[in-house]
Amino acid sequence: MQSVVSYIKNEIQKHSPGWCFTPISFSNLGSDESVRKALSDLTKQGFIRRLTQGIYEYPRLHQVLGVVPPDLNVVAKVIAEKNGVEIQPTGAHAANLLGLSEQVPARLVFLTEGPSRKVKIGNHELVFKKSTKKIMSMAGTKEGLAIQAIKHIGKENVNEAIKTKIKKIFTPVESEKKIKENFKYAPAWVRSIIYEILGLKR
Repeated sequence: MQSVVSYIKNEIQKHSPGWCFTPISFSNLGSDESVRKALSDLTKQGFIRRLTQGIYEYPRLHQVLGVVPPDLNVVAKVIAEKNGVEIQPTGAHAANLLGLSEQVPARLVFLTEGPSRKVKIGNHELVFKKSTKKIMSMAGTKEGLAIQAIKHIGKENVNEAIKTKIKKIFTPVESEKKIKENFKYAPAWVRSIIYEILGLKR
């Protein structure tokens, strides 16, 4: 058992603090039971911490503040990978990621093709909302993130400052064909705003 703990500890130390992982990351080092036991031992030692069921972190340490809170976007990505699904930031979270809002929400909301669920991480909450295959086809793209951010901001609130920021996100302008393809499922009013900002023909 001790050898499995040592092997896993060595593997973890190859990564930078802040790395999030699941037991499957070490499936080549032992049986499922021995890996789970090793992670439990390393958690008790304070070498790693368990964030939620099946999700662990190699914590970052600050000289004054102590253990630094995990990067929730990284945690969400690992949860998605664990469940074999795609995720798409939405709402205030999407707007904040694009720099269109300074609001840092306590609840990070993601669309997913997987089941809806909520995951508590410390004082924060990750919310996964089941969405359609059509919407999820844009997951992981700037266009997909922009659509969700603009929908959250609202048509009447897309002022010149917001438009300038959006233009910078897509500058230099990528392939017009690619942008139009990724915006084809956006609400008509969102697509109209984007085309106007980027000077694209409808």
